[in-house]
Amino acid sequence: MEKRIKDIIDHFKFEILPVEGSFFKQTYRSSILNEEGAPLGTAMIGMYCNSPLSFSSFHKLTQDETWHFYFGDPLTIYLLHENGTFEEITMGSNFEKGELIQFTVPAGVWQAGCTKEGGQFSVFGCTLSPGFTSSCFEAATAAYLIEKFPNQKDIILKLCTNGNETKMPEGY
Repeated sequence: MEKRIKDIIDHFKFEILPVEGSFFKQTYRSSILNEEGAPLGTAMIGMYCNSPLSFSSFHKLTQDETWHFYFGDPLTIYLLHENGTFEEITMGSNFEKGELIQFTVPAGVWQAGCTKEGGQFSVFGCTLSPGFTSSCFEAATAAYLIEKFPNQKDIILKLCTNGNETKMPEGY
């Protein structure tokens, strides 16, 4: 592991997010709960990198998720929409190249992400309202997504490596 990546992991006290797979650290969890018992909002900082490997397996959430790019190499968010369409979003600091510093993934859209090819690491944040709980998360199996999105088989196989785990453990 490169020293810079180790320093970032140590500084932010990153852990691996179960099932989904990225480095993360929750930075905010509202103490105010909605009627369902979820926090009104949550925020986290995350990192994708190539060594050690960290990326986001395909998953979807029951609410919108807003992404924020902070620093490092550009990252790609892959979106599989229920109507069968596929989208690639590039997040980074170079707006002249069309990179976005903020993007919202709509609720119910399958999403996965990783550092763009050729990069070393990407540091980003995500915010949700209502906040993230294990009950708002569902991961996909590769077989399920390939059946629905056969034209995206390669990226599904690359970023759907959580085996048959589809639920986040309680407490996240």
